[in-house]
Amino acid sequence: MANLPRIRRAGASQEPSDDVVELGGPDVQRIEAHGLTWLNIEAPTEIETAWLAERYDFHSLDYEDVLSRRRQRPKIDEYDEYVFLVLYFPRFDKGTGRLQGAELNVFVSDNLLITLPKEPLKPLDAFWSRCNSREDERDRYMRQGAGYLLYEIVDALYDYCFPILDKIGFKLDALEDAMFDGQSDEAVRDISNVKQEIINYRKTIKPQRPTLRMLERSTQRYAPQDLELYFDDIVDKSERIWDLLEGYKEMAEALEATNESLITHRLNEIIKVLTMLSAVVLPLSLIAAFYGMNIDTLPLSSHGWWSFLFTIGIMVALAGSMIAWFRRKGWL
Repeated sequence: MANLPRIRRAGASQEPSDDVVELGGPDVQRIEAHGLTWLNIEAPTEIETAWLAERYDFHSLDYEDVLSRRRQRPKIDEYDEYVFLVLYFPRFDKGTGRLQGAELNVFVSDNLLITLPKEPLKPLDAFWSRCNSREDERDRYMRQGAGYLLYEIVDALYDYCFPILDKIGFKLDALEDAMFDGQSDEAVRDISNVKQEIINYRKTIKPQRPTLRMLERSTQRYAPQDLELYFDDIVDKSERIWDLLEGYKEMAEALEATNESLITHRLNEIIKVLTMLSAVVLPLSLIAAFYGMNIDTLPLSSHGWWSFLFTIGIMVALAGSMIAWFRRKGWL
């Protein structure tokens, strides 16, 4: 465990007096209640990290992680004076139209919680708004220390995962109906998109599972009560999400295999019809080829128009007999 100087606490004159710092300065939202300060900095830049560095002796490597554009692994870094967390939660990116993992960095210390989401997280924004606008909500969540407030935030973020899973399940059910309604070709792209969503969701959740199991032990010192049962509930939600993702993954793979079978079956039916058509036309083409030769000695070649009708009759009878035979064999 690294040894760092005690965190510098800013004086009253240094702290911003409003929820958002003045225009042109660092964009820092703040809520204070029961001696606990919650700072929220969305999409932090060098301005915000410099502002934090002036007030708190967090490790420089943590600030690098906050500013890094590369995807970090979920982790917990414990220090004498604070804990630094990197967590990920699913978020639908409207720009790419895909489900992505949104990074949330958190500093937890005695009477201090700093959340730094790199992308907007709706559950976090809604939770912040409730605490900021309603005194009862603020008292409920902030009176039991930074560890308990962190639990409530992470719990709200995991609760938001289930509606996203419900949407994926609804898409899979709709795809199954579309496949058997004759829309197999259109379903190919939709199945690919759903599989990509499931893969991205799994990439977000899987590396975080062991991190969640350490979360209670790392933050217990910042809560006045035992939080083991609370964080066990988050671990349980994470496992339920993973189980649902495993089921959706298997369902998507089964739908893809079934859809390919339906497309192949329909293609085989088309090829069979075309083959039968070719088999019927082939002898007719042979007869027409014979009488297309300029040879006077061919049968019926010089008996007038009735010989033409007779030849056509033979060709029709031959085609009809072949079709009847194909039906008798069950090929048509």
